[in-house]
Amino acid sequence: MKRLVLIGLLAMALVNQTSAQEQLSLKQQADQYFERYEYFKSIGLYLKIANKNHPEIQVMERLADCYRNINQYQDAEIWYAKAVADTKASKISHYYYAGVLLRDGKFDQAKAQYKIYFANDPAGLALKLSDCDSAILWMRQPTHYQIKNETGLNTQYSDWGLNYDGKTGLIFTSDRFTGDDNTDNRTGNSWFKMYRQDLKSGDIQQLSFSNESNENFEGDYHIGPMALNAAGDTAYITVTTGIAKNRITLDKDVKGNQRLYTRRLQLLIAKKSNDQWVITGSFPYNNIQQYSVSSAALSRDGRLLYFTSDMPGSQGKTDIWYCQKLADGTWGKPVNCGNVINTKDAEDFPCMADNGDLYFASKGLPGMGGYDIYRAKGEKDKWTTPEDLKYPINSTSDDFYLVTHDGLSGYLSSNRADGQGNDDIYSFSPDKQYAQPLKPVKKPDAPHQNVAIPTPNSVNGYALKVIYYDLDKSNIRPDAVPALDSLAIILKQHPAFNVEVSSYTDSRASGGYNLALSQRRAIAATDYLIEKGIASRRIIYVGYGKTNLVNKCADGVNCTEAEHQLNRRTEFKLIANYTVPASDK
Repeated sequence: MKRLVLIGLLAMALVNQTSAQEQLSLKQQADQYFERYEYFKSIGLYLKIANKNHPEIQVMERLADCYRNINQYQDAEIWYAKAVADTKASKISHYYYAGVLLRDGKFDQAKAQYKIYFANDPAGLALKLSDCDSAILWMRQPTHYQIKNETGLNTQYSDWGLNYDGKTGLIFTSDRFTGDDNTDNRTGNSWFKMYRQDLKSGDIQQLSFSNESNENFEGDYHIGPMALNAAGDTAYITVTTGIAKNRITLDKDVKGNQRLYTRRLQLLIAKKSNDQWVITGSFPYNNIQQYSVSSAALSRDGRLLYFTSDMPGSQGKTDIWYCQKLADGTWGKPVNCGNVINTKDAEDFPCMADNGDLYFASKGLPGMGGYDIYRAKGEKDKWTTPEDLKYPINSTSDDFYLVTHDGLSGYLSSNRADGQGNDDIYSFSPDKQYAQPLKPVKKPDAPHQNVAIPTPNSVNGYALKVIYYDLDKSNIRPDAVPALDSLAIILKQHPAFNVEVSSYTDSRASGGYNLALSQRRAIAATDYLIEKGIASRRIIYVGYGKTNLVNKCADGVNCTEAEHQLNRRTEFKLIANYTVPASDK
């Protein structure tokens, strides 16, 4: 009966309000495209509605979401600003608006929006405020790397996911225009395909794949990235699925409404035969009806396969998993890489260096905003605390898919604002002056006589003191000021040394919260030294969370507040610089 009444009401509306019906029809079309992730197609329709007087809040929010999802951040910022000015704006719009403001370097405005979104989540707010503070400091204190846009690889479209093809070539994925009529309605560009650059000639050719498997590899699909084994004859390729919606468990959006359609990711296996790639099968743990599997990376010996998935057992939106090769050559069951690597947000794009170091991108660890690239040592589900590679490897944009042989040079992908297109491929290498170990500086006082430079041990005779913090605080306490002032004096007296600032928390609260808190403590100590005239380039700071406890007070152990206090600390260590820095101003 209710349905009949509703139909009757709609019929009356159609008869009596023709112009309203026309507006509703336009919005329905736009909504359908949006629900299918066809953002490029929905933008034009939403704009027609929004250009009329007083567009409703959902139209403004969806326009902003469309632009954000296709990486058109300037337009996204404009429409989020309009949306959040309306008191009816959804809470998530403040979160997304903060993200695009952070990317654009508008840190104070980003913090204000994060405070609205995380009004009842102090841990989440602390992490995001830490991202803003880290971005400010790291951009002021860059690491010794050069970043170069690889203009010979990049186009005005999206180019990313570069990997090595032995010593003779580079492979990457791109949605550059191919001349056919196939278009992805999400972006308005072509479908992603794999390309190879010959390092000798510089020529770039699209890779072709023949299919000897039973996998559906025809029609509309994205392909890439592609990871090769050490021999270069086996590849694991990420491919989207375009199956009918009635075969897929529907996703839900942030409001809990079911979407109409989605694309999931799978890994296909290819073998190289006579310089031709042949799809031979599917990764045994694909399950496109339930979850995605993507972004494979192989250990140097081929014994471990790391990948990204949101399969059951994931801790966040996407996690990094691994499989171990069994004696019969098959892959064992997937195992989660653990909560040192994975967070409640998204981890993705694992890559392995020759020495076994894992490089990956995360949105859930303290960083600079968006995806940051991290390095961790270990294997399987045992890892050291991930190290953020900082600026300029990372930026306030999405930085991801770093590949390297030696940890010193390689390639990464980023959608930072100075690129040629949507995503671009960048190379990185040490600054020339840091490419080789530098010899100690010798300062002659007289002909044929050198003055010895003090060693860290001799300078440590000054007894660098530890400073402490109040519970859940990062501000510099009055009792810490004398220690920091003394350290500033030491650094000015000994310009041949840098200082490492290492901050910690006690064991209470979650690992992610404590990691962000320790980073804020390290930033606070660093900022104090800078205010005292120490150049930011001479300070290396790291937050280690609740690791390296100085006593028994691990999580769950009954300790006094005085015992916990000993772990809420910042330690200082002098490091030989060997190049006397310019005078601190």
